[in-house]
Amino acid sequence: MPNYPLTATQIASFHADGWVHLPNFLTKEEVAELTSTYMRFLRRELPVQGRDYCDMTGDYGKPIEDFAILNVLLPRRYHPAWQGNVYEQRARATAAQLIGDDIALDYDQLIAKPPHKPLGVFHWHQDLGYWPRTKDTRTASFWLALDHVAPDNGVVRFVRASHREPLLRPHVPLYGDRNQNHTMVAVVDEQRDCVQYAELQPGDLTVHHERTVHGSSGNHSDRWRRGYVLAYRSAATVAEERSMGFTHSHNDDPKVLARIAESARLPR
Repeated sequence: MPNYPLTATQIASFHADGWVHLPNFLTKEEVAELTSTYMRFLRRELPVQGRDYCDMTGDYGKPIEDFAILNVLLPRRYHPAWQGNVYEQRARATAAQLIGDDIALDYDQLIAKPPHKPLGVFHWHQDLGYWPRTKDTRTASFWLALDHVAPDNGVVRFVRASHREPLLRPHVPLYGDRNQNHTMVAVVDEQRDCVQYAELQPGDLTVHHERTVHGSSGNHSDRWRRGYVLAYRSAATVAEERSMGFTHSHNDDPKVLARIAESARLPR
């Protein structure tokens, strides 16, 4: 299985800007194979427990047909046959080129915006706003496009170099209570911040750092906007998270999530 050798320019962009666009990471055939299993999750043919299948934009209990952002957390946990797929293998080798070889897969996630869901906004955030403090912050978070991702259906956007800011930006729960909605929102001034956009073709992806501010708009189009996330971090960091009781599941202990949300408001 061929790896994806990075150029010096791509590596430099990741470290300078906090993200990088990698075109043609997977072939059309590889994307099609992943999409087949992906849609089995969305149709609930592959069962997912509790809040690990939810809508990221509103009430956890709303009907599926009203979901604006279909969210499946830890799909490889619920469908072990997916573990070690071509995307995981290639992403792991690429992450090693960016942040070192002493890494592990921290979590995986499916994020899908159905057609004609303009309210499917993924608000500005830093991944670290959701995560506990750890000693080693090396992260390579992959966002694979299974569809053409453009301004009309929720293009991915980043605040350039925000990962190099000395403090994490303030994050607040979208509705004031993470038990009602898991979404956190970071402060962004789009007049001051340098916002960059990543239009993607199927098989393209972006890789970003845990502190890079990013988000996306709703889907105004008549086509899907499906993304598949893999996050690689140092093996020591993953072990440290698990020792705290944090697994990236929406079914984690609410007391653990509350402590993490509180720590996100503190200087780092």
